Amino acid sequence: MIIKNRSTLGWILYDFANSSFATIVLAVIFNQYYAEVIAGGKEGIEINTPLFKLHFEGAVLWSYLVAFSTAIVAITSPLLGAMADQAHRRKRMLLVYCYLGVAGTICLSFANSGDILFASFFFILANLGFAGGNVFYNAFLLDVSSRKSFGMISGLSWGLGYLGGGLCLLLNLIMLKNPQLLGFPEGYFTVGDCMIVAGIWWGVFAIPTMIWLKDKPVVNPVLSLRKLTRVGWERIGNTIREIRKYKQLVRFLIAYLIFNDGIETIIIMASIFGAQVVGLETKELITFFIIIQATGFVGSLLIGWISDKIGNKRTLLISLSVWLVIVAWAYKIGWLFDARQDFLIIGILTGFVMGGSQTVSRAMQAAFTPKDRSAEFFGFYAVSGRFASVLGPLVYGTVIMLTGGVQKAILSIGAFFLIGGIVLWFVDEKEGIRENSVGLE
Repeated sequence: MIIKNRSTLGWILYDFANSSFATIVLAVIFNQYYAEVIAGGKEGIEINTPLFKLHFEGAVLWSYLVAFSTAIVAITSPLLGAMADQAHRRKRMLLVYCYLGVAGTICLSFANSGDILFASFFFILANLGFAGGNVFYNAFLLDVSSRKSFGMISGLSWGLGYLGGGLCLLLNLIMLKNPQLLGFPEGYFTVGDCMIVAGIWWGVFAIPTMIWLKDKPVVNPVLSLRKLTRVGWERIGNTIREIRKYKQLVRFLIAYLIFNDGIETIIIMASIFGAQVVGLETKELITFFIIIQATGFVGSLLIGWISDKIGNKRTLLISLSVWLVIVAWAYKIGWLFDARQDFLIIGILTGFVMGGSQTVSRAMQAAFTPKDRSAEFFGFYAVSGRFASVLGPLVYGTVIMLTGGVQKAILSIGAFFLIGGIVLWFVDEKEGIRENSVGLE
């Protein structure tokens, strides 16, 4: 039995909770609503100055907004992780970020057409809670599993995340398409109501995590924020100075930074691609993504199990090869069947490999990480992941501006998978585990 106690179960359940945000806001409903309705779609907005005039499509504004909001997390993650390790307050920090994200998500329900500043502000707040909270959440993996079960425990959490996101998405589909099943008249619910449901889902299902997940006993409880900040910077300095001891970890983080650019960009732009290129409506997109969530659930569990058998690196390289196929197929969508059928097949492949890639990446990071510096090292892991959410959307949005098409820009994503895979090829997994001087058995 790999789930040995309620602390492990509480950790796994958090993915079930916060995946409502990842699915409803980042991947399926709000991103398309922001790009097409709030920010004006292809008409977008124009910025006129005496020197130049710029036109931003809605999809470009969305990609830049995601980049800006996650840059904040990328910059602050190492410091916050080091501070949490020093004071053993990872769970408290997780709670704060969690409910900051919940509040921001619910406030998105009030955004309407043209409310760009309002929607952008509360999205930044919500995404800060989501991405920042994951810094501390991921750091608990070393506490709730052993080296031999990193892949399976990580896979279970990702799998339940896809299940949670899928169920929340199914509820949204019923609200928008068949509200009579819930006792409401047709047309009663709006996209804003979906944001309220996503926020409540996150907040309610995170309660078991906050009750059951166990942190280390609090040390130095009287340290002021100023002293914790100083200690945090000192620990970051020490980590940077000692980084030569973890050469394989550094190589992996570089590889992760690059290939995760592609994954994150596909997550936040897929429904916009489906709407603009394939011509799917919101209700059709929700149905499509429910299928992706189901395949993501299966992929997380299966690929997590495979990584425990054949190794994280080998599993990741296989998954990156599949990502390259997905990108090429999306660029030439419609070559096998019509665009809708091709998009469905691409989506099934994407869901399967998406959960697996993220599962194995987190397990590989855990295998290379000293247990007593977990939040700090996962802070650097979060930097790689969050900069992926900065650089990827920035590149993708800029290519859209230069080429004038969402479909043409898809090739830029393939470069991230190819280069990231090449860097990953030179990571020695066994040596990386040996470099980690702390036993994790």
